[in-house]
Amino acid sequence: MIRIGITGGIGSGKSFVARKLEALGVPVYDTDSRARSLITASPQIRQGLSRLVGPGAYLPDGQLDRPRLAVFLFSDPAHAAAVNAIVHPAVRADFREWCEGQTAPVVALESAILYEARFETEVDRVLMVYAPLDLRLRRAMERDGVPEAKVRARIAAQMDDEEKCRRADFVVVNDGSAPLDTVLQELLASLPRSSAKNHP
Repeated sequence: MIRIGITGGIGSGKSFVARKLEALGVPVYDTDSRARSLITASPQIRQGLSRLVGPGAYLPDGQLDRPRLAVFLFSDPAHAAAVNAIVHPAVRADFREWCEGQTAPVVALESAILYEARFETEVDRVLMVYAPLDLRLRRAMERDGVPEAKVRARIAAQMDDEEKCRRADFVVVNDGSAPLDTVLQELLASLPRSSAKNHP
C-alpha cells in the first residue's frame, strides 16, 4: 500500500483534489474531520485537554467547549503547541488504524498542516496542491464570506506555499489551466507498487 499526503494552502483547492482522487478509487483520510471527531470521542484527548484547559473544557453534553478553548489558545502563543501535542498524536494513531482497514493499493491523508504536524512521516509521497495567491484569496473569500485581510492573515499563519512545493514529491497546479483528472491519473500511474517506507 502506498500512502500519499495531500496538502496545500488556504484556497488552493486541496480538498477538491482529494475528492478527485476519491473518485479515482483512492480512499482519503481527512485529518480535519477526524480531529474534530476524536476531540469528542478519544478518552486520551478528553483527559489531556481537561488537564490543560481545566474541568470546564467539555460541556455537560460531552461536546468540547470551543469558545473556552479559543480563549485558552489566544491567551498565550505557547498554548496552541500544547493543544497540538495532545491532538496530533491521537490523529496519527487513528490514521494508522484507518490504514490497516483499507484494501486499496493507494490511500491518502489530507492535511493543510501536513508538514507543521509532521504527518509527512506517515506517508510515502507528498502531493502539494498549488494555486496563485490572487486565486486563493478569491476562492477563500467567496467560500468563507470573509474579507481579504482575514484570509491574508490566515495564509500568513501557515507555512509558505513555496516551501511546501520544495518539500513535496509532486506539485499539482490547480488554477484551471490543466485537466486535473488526467494529471492525477498520470500521477497515480507513476507510483511504485509498494510502500517506500516501513510504517508502524
